[in-house]
Amino acid sequence: MTHKGTVTLETERLVLRRFTTEDAEAMFRNWANDTEVTRYLTWPPHSDVSVSREVIDSWLPLYRNLNHYSWAIVLKKIGEPIGSIAAVDQRDDIKMIHIGYCIGQKWWRNAYTSEALSKLIRFFFVDMGVNRIESRHDPRNPNSGKVMLKCGLKYEGTI
Repeated sequence: MTHKGTVTLETERLVLRRFTTEDAEAMFRNWANDTEVTRYLTWPPHSDVSVSREVIDSWLPLYRNLNHYSWAIVLKKIGEPIGSIAAVDQRDDIKMIHIGYCIGQKWWRNAYTSEALSKLIRFFFVDMGVNRIESRHDPRNPNSGKVMLKCGLKYEGTI
């Protein structure tokens, strides 16, 4: 696995790029404060924009590491982040990356998450030489599982 860090990637409708402190307002407004978006995630909704700013500020130093992967999903037509996608776990010994994602409710069912995930799958397999990509979703959130299947991931089981 050849680590490259969080490089900017582009699709037809999206730019996947590093977060900046200036993204805190959009993060809070577009997805991080929404109880429906965060219902099945591992973190609670942000109570105010300062929480979003603190989260982003904690990520910024990590971008110096070539094995850190955390992207803002920026919708080109509005020019601001509508979600996030990241390698939330990885194992160099077996060349595995685990991807997690979330997107604002306003943009659900438009295939933006699938578009972002597909781009990352290609990046990790082709550009980095990853052998395995994993992801998981809460069984009560089947739409997240549909995104994974649409992008070519295979269901292996329920934990």
